[in-house]
Amino acid sequence: MSGNLQICDTTLRDGNHAVAHQLGRADISAYARAAEAAGVDVVEVGHGNGLGASSIQVGIAAISDTEMLLAAKAELRDSRLGVLSIPGFASVERDLRPALDCGVDEVRVGAHCTEADVTRQQITMLRAMGVPVKGMLLMSHMAPAEKLVEQARLMQNYGAEAVVLMDSAGAYTPRQVREKVGELVDKLDIAIGFHAHNNLGHSVINSVTAISAGATIVDVTARGFGAGAGNAPIELVAANLHVERIDTRIRLFGALDAADTAEERFVKHVPTNDSVTIASGIAGVFSGFAAPVRRASLRFDVDPREVLLELGKRRVVAGQEDTIIEVAMALAAERTPADLSRITVDHI
Repeated sequence: MSGNLQICDTTLRDGNHAVAHQLGRADISAYARAAEAAGVDVVEVGHGNGLGASSIQVGIAAISDTEMLLAAKAELRDSRLGVLSIPGFASVERDLRPALDCGVDEVRVGAHCTEADVTRQQITMLRAMGVPVKGMLLMSHMAPAEKLVEQARLMQNYGAEAVVLMDSAGAYTPRQVREKVGELVDKLDIAIGFHAHNNLGHSVINSVTAISAGATIVDVTARGFGAGAGNAPIELVAANLHVERIDTRIRLFGALDAADTAEERFVKHVPTNDSVTIASGIAGVFSGFAAPVRRASLRFDVDPREVLLELGKRRVVAGQEDTIIEVAMALAAERTPADLSRITVDHI
């Protein structure tokens, strides 16, 4: 393969999920510097849910979007500064224009995998301004390949220069990656990318499979730092690219150093698979729900795995966090009075 494969490092955006969106200015500066040295193509920065998402509902960030972006931009030379914009969280005037004023080089506009039409305003506006834009189809495991092609074509028609499938729940198997990425590569005229999560332990093999199926954009994070069981680790993806002799800008030792930098500075707990994140992957539930599911399960003394499986049955997606409490309460209500007496004051 030629050097067309782009590596997007989302440590400073998806990784913010793993620390309740508390990455500070010094953390962002240090890691952006390391990512630049590693040769990643794009460094994506912001609240875990993207521009404008800092809120009580999904978590208040330690610093503003502007502070995060300026801290990263100051460290980047060859790597581009990217942001995620999800309509509903981010608006054009309040969030996108100020972000562009901070020196953002590209925007990825995301929507649930069956709702690409909500990205039209932002994609068309950004393209009219000459800003490079990629579309992001969230929770893409929930739609068949033909539906994803339909939705990706909408983004392509709006002006997106690429479409990235987000495995937001870590639910994909390599076979599914090969099928869906391959279908988009065959049917679209723009670049296709893949964003892996590790709930089923497939983040690295899924990323490599996506590349073999024709994807030319792959997302990574240092030490897999991200929501739920984490993402595809930059150090392992870089190692596999090196072994397979796949040509990219990324430098192996630089990627290893970047991962070490992140762990030394802010990765307090390297993401791993446990019973909750595995259940999330099986249920196909958004990886970012892991922490609030744990809290609700403790509060109502119910099994978090049961909560996740029920959320999966209801096909709940990001933005429906209130349903977590509803499900936990319903499961608690199904118990006998003797069971309910075990809920302590500390849980409430």
